[in-house]
Amino acid sequence: MGPVPLQLELELPSDVNCIESVVAEVVRRCAEAAFADRQLAFHIPVALTEALSNAILRGNGEDASKSVRLRVTVDAQALVVDVEDDGLGFDLAACTLDPTIDDNLDREDGRGLFLMQRLMDRVEQFRGSGNVVRMILHRRSSDDRAA
Repeated sequence: MGPVPLQLELELPSDVNCIESVVAEVVRRCAEAAFADRQLAFHIPVALTEALSNAILRGNGEDASKSVRLRVTVDAQALVVDVEDDGLGFDLAACTLDPTIDDNLDREDGRGLFLMQRLMDRVEQFRGSGNVVRMILHRRSSDDRAA
């Protein structure tokens, strides 16, 4: 029987100032589960920061009466993160823009979703009690060049 997964559940106010400490805690837990250095230094913090920012700024419109719920599971194989806001939701495919295409070079929207999809192994969006974005990242060893 393997180690018990690490789980974290938090309810955050719609305040971008809360993001940094939450991301640091998730990265710390992934480090304990021996995720690769590149995943710890880049993939996880960038993707999670983008997901939380989107939930606070777009999903909740920075409304102080709304919150963001974060559910994290870290085990020997993967990190699974659910970020849930009180927004109405969105179409993940339609809202994800490739910022390298000429028509999108000057646009500021859609870049966070693009980054999340490039940095994580899987990104999904669905309805829970609110709008949920789920990100999955498989643990790779530090010497895995694909990390």
